[in-house]
Amino acid sequence: MTTPILYTCARSRGLRATWAAEEAGVDIDLRILPFPPRYLAPEFMALNPLGTVPLLVDGDAQLTESCAIAHYLATREGYTPLAIAPGEPDYAAYCDYTYHADATITFPQTVYMRFAIFEKDKGWAEAGLAYAKWFHKRLIKIEQRLEGREFLCADRFTVADICVGYALILAESVGLDDGVPESLKAYRARLTARPAYQRAFAREEAGRLALESNLS
Repeated sequence: MTTPILYTCARSRGLRATWAAEEAGVDIDLRILPFPPRYLAPEFMALNPLGTVPLLVDGDAQLTESCAIAHYLATREGYTPLAIAPGEPDYAAYCDYTYHADATITFPQTVYMRFAIFEKDKGWAEAGLAYAKWFHKRLIKIEQRLEGREFLCADRFTVADICVGYALILAESVGLDDGVPESLKAYRARLTARPAYQRAFAREEAGRLALESNLS
């Protein structure tokens, strides 16, 4: 099989993919881009006209959705314990929480970041703060699901935890942690203590530092 190429920016949603690759033992060619790549790496637009990261290229396959990439890497050579197959208990929950991670939780975070951080000089900070409240209110489903559970589905760590966990990691890094319940902070701590997460984060940071050194 080919070696998948993952284009991403360090600490972006692409961390889900890097983390999934480490958990699944899939060798990837990790290529860290400057942020935002649509302006700082214009050649990337030829590969992904959206200009977004992550982008996974695996032979003829191309994926641009971080949660889909994480699931793909976990099942690329057949189902592994990182994914839940049809017919297994919690298959429906696995699908639901994996999609919920980006569509319902990360979405308001990205709007908050745009309005309250990246473009706050345009006078949209109030709108950004409204999306911050939206994000915090949407955590209730995860909070209730984890009552009495270590992981989201099937009593084991899966891609659903990677996808939801990244949203909680992002919350801490962009100033949204005050509204995150303590139970979810403890869940995040369990996830980020995993050796595969530590390796993924270190790989991305090494790529980021190398990129900055080359650009300086």
